[in-house]
Amino acid sequence: MARYRGPKTKKSRSFGQSIYGFDKSFERRKYGPGEHGNKRRRRQKSDYAIQLMEKQKAKYTYGVLERQFRNLFEKASRKGGVTGEVLFQLLESRLDNTVFRLGLATTRRQARQLVSHKHIMVNGVVTNIPSCLLRPGDIVSVRNKSQGLEVIRDHVQTKAEARKFPWLEFNSDKLEGRFLEYPTREQVPENINEQLIVELYSK
Repeated sequence: MARYRGPKTKKSRSFGQSIYGFDKSFERRKYGPGEHGNKRRRRQKSDYAIQLMEKQKAKYTYGVLERQFRNLFEKASRKGGVTGEVLFQLLESRLDNTVFRLGLATTRRQARQLVSHKHIMVNGVVTNIPSCLLRPGDIVSVRNKSQGLEVIRDHVQTKAEARKFPWLEFNSDKLEGRFLEYPTREQVPENINEQLIVELYSK
């Protein structure tokens, strides 16, 4: 299945929360999508359906494909520690997500595009793989040729101060950030129940 490129608000309404950030359209219609809107009576969901929805929510939030997500879960389950927390640490350490968290892009989708178009470097090397996993100490920076891009400069000046995360360090003058450490689950702001995902894959 290809990456989702459909209406963001419709997808958020299906999950009952704005998974792509603040959305005026979602705030006006916080009920499920469909012809009959909030008038339609909905059946009580099974445990499996609730677990599946939570996994789908995580996938769409981070913009990860099914196989990628499954591989990350298997990698998390092989590591020591709580599987759900390790899964989020791996998701947060993705290069596209880090570019987004640093404030170099307005959305993860835009961050993925910046990486794919070779505007981003990791430890001084141009990297065009959005799924690249960072390690503590890695430095993420904007390529010299790309530092004048309006889309990056404008966003850094207006939004970067509002996006500060304890596991990241950012220098707006150099357009350079450092991945300091893997975040704890409490530090990650996403409203996702990782335990339901673990239960789904453990069946």
